[in-house]
Amino acid sequence: MKRHIRLLAHNVRSLWNVGSFFRTCDAFGVEKIYLTGYTGTPPRKEITKTAIGAEEFVAWESSRDPMPILQSLRDEGFSLVALEITPDAEDLLSYVPEKKVCLIVGHELTGVPEEILRICDSVVKIPMLGKKESLNVAVAAGIALYRMRSVD
Repeated sequence: MKRHIRLLAHNVRSLWNVGSFFRTCDAFGVEKIYLTGYTGTPPRKEITKTAIGAEEFVAWESSRDPMPILQSLRDEGFSLVALEITPDAEDLLSYVPEKKVCLIVGHELTGVPEEILRICDSVVKIPMLGKKESLNVAVAAGIALYRMRSVD
C-alpha cells in the first residue's frame, strides 16, 4: 500500500531539530513538512547543517497558526496523529496508520498543545524502557515516521 505521510512540527525551538526533520522526511518519503507556530524555517545555516541540503527538495510550508492546515488536511482525508505522552496514548508498536496520515510533533518540553490534541484522530507514544520518559523530538519523529512507513 502506498501510504501518504506528512509531518507537522509546531513550536519546535531548535533549528537543528528542524534540519533533522528535513533529512528524516527525505529518508522516509514524507510528502511535505508543515512548520507552524514559532518553528524556524529555511534558509538558516543551522537547518542546512543537519538537513545536509534536504531542505532544498523536501516540500514544506510555514504558518503561525496550525489549525487551518490541520483542517485542510482533514478535508483531504488525512488522519491527524499526535506523537505525545498522554494517559490514553496508543503504543506506537500497535498503531496501524491510515493510508493518508499527518504526524504532529510539538515543543520538546510542553509537547503538542491541547487545542491540537483535541482534533487529532489518534495520539501515539513510543514505549520507553529506560529511566527517561521521552526522547529528543527529532529522534522521536524519526522513529514514528519509520513505523508509519514500514507498516502495511
